[in-house]
Amino acid sequence: MFGGSMRILGIDPGLTRCGVGIVDLNSNRRASFVSVHVIRTPSSCELPARLHALEVGLTELFVEFNPDAIAIERVFSQHNVRTAMGTAQASAVAMLIAARNQIDVAMYTPTEVKAAVTGYGRADKAQITAMVTRLLNLPEPPKPADAADALALALCHAWKGHGKNRIAEHIQKHAMVSA
Repeated sequence: MFGGSMRILGIDPGLTRCGVGIVDLNSNRRASFVSVHVIRTPSSCELPARLHALEVGLTELFVEFNPDAIAIERVFSQHNVRTAMGTAQASAVAMLIAARNQIDVAMYTPTEVKAAVTGYGRADKAQITAMVTRLLNLPEPPKPADAADALALALCHAWKGHGKNRIAEHIQKHAMVSA
């Protein structure tokens, strides 16, 4: 990255829909919208093929947007074990790609993300989407909810303190490279 900013890629993991939101955080801790994507894999495909499609899609986004940090939603106990497994598998694919590219990964619970973005840990999807739209000055709400959630994860990482420390390190590192 250049210009004293840090690029954060937020990932709302899922096998059917994996949301990926990209924001830049400047030295004043202001976040700006870069891009948002939803990688879809058909449930009719076998699991290995779906994981491979997810890996290909995420790798393309990592290459295109060259993130400095990754924020992933932490898998939490869900009533549907199959959904929880798919979420965990999608998270593992994202973490593997991040590790392969030596990119820091932070994980946040849904409650942490909601609190960071809305100020309320029990906010609903509509409140999260409304705040993401407002905070990033988007012309319209990101859809589907996976897209808004991915952007919320990136914003959460920017504002939970990790972003502040990482941006200082990032700016210092690039100042040394430029000198």
